[in-house]
Amino acid sequence: QVQLVESGGGLVQPGGSLRLSCVGSGSIFAIYDMAWYRQVPGKEREVVAGISETSVTNYADSVKGRFTISRDNDKKAVYLQMNSLKSEDTAVYYCYAKKTYGVGYVDSWGQGTQVTVSS
Repeated sequence: QVQLVESGGGLVQPGGSLRLSCVGSGSIFAIYDMAWYRQVPGKEREVVAGISETSVTNYADSVKGRFTISRDNDKKAVYLQMNSLKSEDTAVYYCYAKKTYGVGYVDSWGQGTQVTVSS
């Protein structure tokens, strides 16, 4: 099972950019489908973007055209480039890894990194 550590969160003004990083350890990173989720207090965690083992990407409608997910398997890392940030992007962002085996799967969550968009 892979362990995940996020970094790169912080305070940014509306319209600004941030790049989140998630580094994995302890397993074969390349075989995992990866994703970024976010959560605000009182709401369910929601998926922001995903990238498959074969680097197929998908995005929530709310971030399409503004966020880009990528991965570097040699560095065991996945990134989330966030541009044109809005106040509604404020949340704790979590890195997620999942590998499906037949009828089962293994998954891991990072500890989260706070992103605050405010003037």
